[in-house]
Amino acid sequence: MSNAGELVKLIKKAAVEAVEAEKPAAVCFGRVIGVSPLKIYVDQRFILGEKQLILTEAVRDHAVDASVGFYTEESEEEGLDVHRHCCKGQKRFLLLQGLKEGEEVILLRVEGGQRFIVLDRVCEYASEGEWLE
Repeated sequence: MSNAGELVKLIKKAAVEAVEAEKPAAVCFGRVIGVSPLKIYVDQRFILGEKQLILTEAVRDHAVDASVGFYTEESEEEGLDVHRHCCKGQKRFLLLQGLKEGEEVILLRVEGGQRFIVLDRVCEYASEGEWLE
């Protein structure tokens, strides 16, 4: 290929990169349509897969360290004495905040539009488990 042909290719490539660089970050909304693998349907236009998504701690399972200091409630099991014990010190807890199918999420398109940060849920997180009132 001639030098002129190479120059034209370089100019085209620079133009495409300049247009892509002009895509600023933008907020958009999506709905989780799959969790394993993670898939999010965005603005009724396209589907994002795991490789395109960056998850914040607000939308994924993760461990946290916390200081605790409390006594358990008295319990009485058949054949055992009533007992109560202290739970004190620094403990590690696993927060189960991973996304669930059907949840609506807020996304931030990273400059250039190839990746998206999943910032948070649009609605309240639905907790499950023991001790919920």
